[in-house]
Amino acid sequence: MFDRVLAMLVKEFIELKRDPWAMFRIVVPLVLQVLIYGYAATFTVSHVSTAVLDLDGSQASRDLIARFTANGRFDIVNFAHSQREIAHELDAGRAEVAVVVQAGFAQALGQGSGAPLQVLVDGTNSNTALIALGYISKIVAQYQNDWRRGAWPTHAGAAQPTIAVALQERPWFNEGLDDRWFFIPGVIGTLTLLQVVSLTAFAVVREREVGTLEQIMVSPIRPVEFILGKTAPSLLIGLCDVAIVTSLGIAWFHVPLVGSWLVMMAGVMLFLLAVIGLGLLLSTFSRTQQQAFALNFILLNPIFILSGFAFPISSMPPVLQWLTYLNPLRYFLVVMRAVFLKGVGFAALWPQLAAMAVLAVAMLGASVMRFRKSLD
Repeated sequence: MFDRVLAMLVKEFIELKRDPWAMFRIVVPLVLQVLIYGYAATFTVSHVSTAVLDLDGSQASRDLIARFTANGRFDIVNFAHSQREIAHELDAGRAEVAVVVQAGFAQALGQGSGAPLQVLVDGTNSNTALIALGYISKIVAQYQNDWRRGAWPTHAGAAQPTIAVALQERPWFNEGLDDRWFFIPGVIGTLTLLQVVSLTAFAVVREREVGTLEQIMVSPIRPVEFILGKTAPSLLIGLCDVAIVTSLGIAWFHVPLVGSWLVMMAGVMLFLLAVIGLGLLLSTFSRTQQQAFALNFILLNPIFILSGFAFPISSMPPVLQWLTYLNPLRYFLVVMRAVFLKGVGFAALWPQLAAMAVLAVAMLGASVMRFRKSLD
């Protein structure tokens, strides 16, 4: 049995060697996608175009406006002179945020009463709008705290408000709140899923399409040996994909790997077995490579969306939340992010590992039975 499986492995790698474009498709797009995801997939918003209308013209209002440009989050594109000009900037799309400091701002601030400050946000892109509002809230809160602590001289007789609660933030596991530390471990699972499922499904379908599948099956090789010989290269290529993306994430994007390599490899192996089973299952429903491509497109997009890679599972409707339990990528993302950033081990991750093991057995078993039936 081992000799026949080895012969299938040699056959697969000989075919891969004869197709230089196959090697190109395996390596180059993977590296490019890692770099694109690493730089483009981020929730951090920088250089938000901002229009400012300062109707107060005081030192206090100028100090507040200066804070918007000091942190690099906002770029002031226009110092407006009227509310009409502010509205025109937002309508024309030249400004995403407008800050209006009302007249009497410094006086109200010195008296300890509410200082008038208006913020207008273009809500066309709700994600950018919400993040920008969060940045503005932090800037204004810090400005208010500095004022209370006597960073600027107060007006004579002004009441000094007291602070009952002082909030001190301390993020764990990602103290700099770097989005790449969150995305890169997820990219490992996403790109590996796309690569391995496509390779497994297309490899079997190609044999069927060119007519060599029947020739192989009348040879001494048994169906199980054929399946092992076809899927083992996908497993090896998947391991190489994980190694490439992990190396780029650590060396290029400086994502820390604080956990155990052993725990990570256990998760990788179970995940690869599950997605290989998925790819093999897709191949049993496809007679041509075009059908395999269509099934990949139909199935892989929902798997990505329901994985929690970019969209929180807790925010999804209950029906979709239940569907995510059938998604191996959901569990793999939890394992990779926990190993990379938290350094946790088997004691904390065994539910995810067990779920991937169950899905791997179920998908491989279903695909083998379906494959046997398709050969009859």
